[in-house]
Amino acid sequence: MMLTSFEVMQAANISRATLNNYISQGLLPRPLVKNPEPGAPTSARQIGYFPKEVLARLERISQLKKDGYAMADIAKQLELDGFPVPGKTPAQEIRGAHAPFTEPSVQSATVGIKNAPQTVTAARSNVLRLTIDRIPFPAYMVNYNFEITWFNEEARTDLLGAFDHLPADIKERNALAYLLKGRLGRNGANREELLQFYLLLGKGRFSRNDLMNILSGQSDATPKQPEESLAELRPNGTLVQLPLTLRLENDEIAHYNVYASYYREGILFIHLPCHAESDSLLGLLERRDEVIRNLLKKHLPVLTDVAVLVADLQSSVRICTELPPEEYFELINQIWATMEPIFRKYYGTHGKHVGDGMVYYFFPQPDCNYIFNALMCAQEMKATMRRISKEWQLRKNWVNELYLNTGLNEGHEWLGIFHIETKVEFTVLGDTINHAARLSDFARGGAIWATKSLLGKLPTKERQRVKFGIRRQDAEGHEVFVSACYSRITELAHLNDTKRNEKLNDIAALPVTEIMEIEA
Repeated sequence: MMLTSFEVMQAANISRATLNNYISQGLLPRPLVKNPEPGAPTSARQIGYFPKEVLARLERISQLKKDGYAMADIAKQLELDGFPVPGKTPAQEIRGAHAPFTEPSVQSATVGIKNAPQTVTAARSNVLRLTIDRIPFPAYMVNYNFEITWFNEEARTDLLGAFDHLPADIKERNALAYLLKGRLGRNGANREELLQFYLLLGKGRFSRNDLMNILSGQSDATPKQPEESLAELRPNGTLVQLPLTLRLENDEIAHYNVYASYYREGILFIHLPCHAESDSLLGLLERRDEVIRNLLKKHLPVLTDVAVLVADLQSSVRICTELPPEEYFELINQIWATMEPIFRKYYGTHGKHVGDGMVYYFFPQPDCNYIFNALMCAQEMKATMRRISKEWQLRKNWVNELYLNTGLNEGHEWLGIFHIETKVEFTVLGDTINHAARLSDFARGGAIWATKSLLGKLPTKERQRVKFGIRRQDAEGHEVFVSACYSRITELAHLNDTKRNEKLNDIAALPVTEIMEIEA
């Protein structure tokens, strides 16, 4: 039985670029090009077909990638596993199952930035292995506020102004500002072209007004393109190719193909001269996990605004004692797996934490408030934990309630990376995370506690959506909830009870409040 390339991609859940890359590296056989089988829903005269056995090979390749094998080593491992690797012959570009099997032509000229970006869908043949350290073209990475987090020497000297070093504060690293100070950015025509380039990129995530607020420091950079045409130019995919035309100092015109590769952590830009071959570069960008891991290892330590969420499972030692080991691990893994989409929804970044708790960082975003994101995330986690608790009560027939106790704080701290060969972890240094962790220790019954400074950073309209306060006892000993109120930890906890509260002494004077509810 033979499968079309479209059927192979669907069955293996891979992109056309991945399929092309595997063929070009000799990991998959070249397709057999022949007339469509009777009844095939296509008008094409010829289609590429693969043997059904290719699906088992793809499944093994996927597993080897998850196990950390480099692409260069996968071919050897496939042979050891009994998968003979086909000879490495130049692979043709595979087109859709409904199109002829032909080699695409390469354009020799690049048009202006006002054309829509092209989504990169296929890696070229004969791919050479390139690494982040060896990119011979200007390359840099920005976060989603367009602030520089990594750059190579070519980008520093050719595009970004040949600075000696970047400022420590991330807010002073606006990429467009550096581009406009660079040797090419000082040309008036280039300034407009660079602005349009960033407007085009920004349409993928935030509005024109949001983007212009980010770039508001450039008083002479006024977009000339109408909003209705920009709306049609949203980047559509994880890797897009955009043309960029700049005028050099000698008035010659330089044409670039700029590749923008999108990740959760930001956007990687590579400025490829239009005359340069792109095969090895596309081969590099296809290895997304490897690329982002290596980029994060080189992430520059920065000072940044951050909101920190720390959550711990209450009475985890007792729960671990009561449950069989396999069920305890199942519970913790369920909690992590269930919470992960919530963190992603609110742009949380996983941080370093010891034990079965969790730490997430929330950084400034161009289209939403990072502090409000942290609050919404904590509330959604709390509701989700109630459902998990009910599920385990029914399953185990026990009366235990499962709680995630949460502490929230904000600050301006150093963000850096701890890494070993196969693992990268974001780490924030300073009192912000320490105080959030202590608040998590203080919380009980799945409560969410936040510092006064965190709520104080919210705009009035967003703060009005948050119901918060302190529980007090009246003269008769009844508990009374005092809305929109704060209290110091020392007035809420019996700090002479060293068994529980010895960790709280360093935040005894910290004004805090309990988050009760957030209006949708």
